[in-house]
Amino acid sequence: MTSTFDASSALAKQLKSVFGMSLDTSVSDDAVLVIATTSLALAVGFAVLLWRKTTSDQSQELKPLIVPKSLMAKDEEDDDVDLGSGKSRVSIFFGTQTGTAEGFAKALAEEIKARYEKAAVKVIDLDDYAADDDQYEKKLKKETLAFFCVATYGDGEPTDNAARFYKWFTEGTEGEIGLQQLTYGVFALGNRQYEHFNKIGIVLDEELSKKGAKRLIEVGLGDDDQSIEDDFNAWKESLWLELDKLLRGDDTSVVTPYTAAIPEYRLVIHDPSFISGKSIDSSVANGNAAIDIHHPCRADVAVQRELHTPESDRSCIHLEFDISGTGITYETGDHVGVYAENHAEIVEEAGKLLGHSLDLVFSIHADKEDGSPLGSSLPPPFPGPCTLGTALAKYADLLNPPRKSALVALAIYATEPSEANKLKHLTSRDGKDEYSRWIAASQRSLLEVMAAFPSAKPPLGVFFAAIAPRLQPRYYSISSSPRLAPNRVHVTCALVYGPTPTGRIHKGLCSTWMKNAVPAEKSHECRGAPIFIRASNFKLPSNPSIPIVMVGPGTGLAPFRGFLQERMALKEDGVELGPSLLFFGCRNRRMDFIYEDELNKFVDQGVMSELIMAFSREGAQKEYVQHKIIEKAAQVWNLIKEEGHLYVCGDAKGMARDVHRTLNTIVQEQEGVSSSEAEAIVKKLQTEGRYLRDVW
Repeated sequence: MTSTFDASSALAKQLKSVFGMSLDTSVSDDAVLVIATTSLALAVGFAVLLWRKTTSDQSQELKPLIVPKSLMAKDEEDDDVDLGSGKSRVSIFFGTQTGTAEGFAKALAEEIKARYEKAAVKVIDLDDYAADDDQYEKKLKKETLAFFCVATYGDGEPTDNAARFYKWFTEGTEGEIGLQQLTYGVFALGNRQYEHFNKIGIVLDEELSKKGAKRLIEVGLGDDDQSIEDDFNAWKESLWLELDKLLRGDDTSVVTPYTAAIPEYRLVIHDPSFISGKSIDSSVANGNAAIDIHHPCRADVAVQRELHTPESDRSCIHLEFDISGTGITYETGDHVGVYAENHAEIVEEAGKLLGHSLDLVFSIHADKEDGSPLGSSLPPPFPGPCTLGTALAKYADLLNPPRKSALVALAIYATEPSEANKLKHLTSRDGKDEYSRWIAASQRSLLEVMAAFPSAKPPLGVFFAAIAPRLQPRYYSISSSPRLAPNRVHVTCALVYGPTPTGRIHKGLCSTWMKNAVPAEKSHECRGAPIFIRASNFKLPSNPSIPIVMVGPGTGLAPFRGFLQERMALKEDGVELGPSLLFFGCRNRRMDFIYEDELNKFVDQGVMSELIMAFSREGAQKEYVQHKIIEKAAQVWNLIKEEGHLYVCGDAKGMARDVHRTLNTIVQEQEGVSSSEAEAIVKKLQTEGRYLRDVW
């Protein structure tokens, strides 16, 4: 057995080696051991002190707040729900652009969990369902009970996060896939003012049925022009009758009435000196993370100028973002998403209504202190810590009318009984008409509602989770071509400014920001914003010799300016261009004929065959682009019949609808066919990708 002395001597030799001492040094073994044990004690003590300091100082707490979508494993197995004890899997998918469909999906999941013990529920972002298209069929064949909350966006298009799945499901399935094992329901979100009302949800419902899936309940048609929450609640009431048969079986016990919990983040108050450098625009091009809606990149304003003349009582801004060195790229016809901030006066008003200083530094968290989740209905928190002023400016939608769920939360924290009762009434069935009249039709903003109920001062964790929706990006058709401006993204933006029915002057969030933006050409302290590119199918024909007809009054001209720049570059390269017409409209040539010199130059240089103008305020009668199209009916239809492409950009509710009717009339007259036959011809043009619309 080795003696204690021998062991100590051996240890001393090892320590001498570790400390870099030569073995023949005069330092004794005992001295080495003393040095080592003292050093170890100091190290342990320092570590304990550091640990206690870290855990006790909550104001220095920083946890990962957002998992970037680009880093999430899209191909992770979706079988991780607990299916033990005879439980049934329930999958709830969402396709969302502004977060409403996602909120409905999460609310549906929470209520299903509360009502049915047998349900093992999972909420799934359609963008994360499968990494590759060839995985969709395998995954769908595992589903037995599924619900889809899907919004229709733009001109009858799927939302960004649902686009890939929708394209595969409706177009890309090779052969007919069988989904006989699947029982499903669809709730569609849209706006009845648009031509393709709830198209995506309706088509998805039809396709699921065609593929053999069993429809549990008729497709719900949510109308955001009225109260989409009421539509969703009515659809759910019908759903429970059918789900009871599937998930309750012989259980005849009375179901306890469900009351949704008010979502609330965990709030941490920090020392004023402790502010995170992270923000929504902290993502930069680093070769790893994609620049998208979840990871925008800040771009400075290089150029900003007014396009209307001084005679005009309105405003239209030409703005250029400098994207050099950002990694942002785009194609002609794409859209740019811009995250603008709430104006300072709006932020100040919100701070007063909440009863907090704008300098308050805080962070919000979707988990408890022990790390367990607070609930699946919470959206991911925004980056922090940050000041309340920053949070209200960058992340809170303060100017849109509040939804009923927000009023429910406000009612809980109203200390004045009459105010609480009034808020509850507005959310009730009896108060449906008053909500529609007092809030929706009056366009009463969240801040106006809070000002009307001053005793309702919710905690910040509730305000950001349940009352103020996340501020959404504003989209603009890019008005440039990378062939001409590879380092710039041009935007053409009309200022939104005017009174609401309540008398409040509404100032458009992003257009006001652009109106006030200071460009780099005028100051080194230029303005900038987080931006990203949204791909579009609004593209020129791949063959430049194909005829094109463009219709774009007002700022609807934006993508066509990019088209014409692209054609200019092609012409300079010696490419032969096909004929092209542009129908442009404005009020008065002396006031709002935007880009007049450029357009005339495009005609002079042969980039555009003809510019047809409609001035709606110059004559005794108003004249719009559809009237000019009628005058050129034969020419327009001849170009389209020659495999030409028709493009329309602008207002969906008015101009685009009128142009569509005009096109049907032209087809009837030029082809000598009935109205229904003309509709079929126009539909064929759309299916072939020869009639494209970029409308809002």
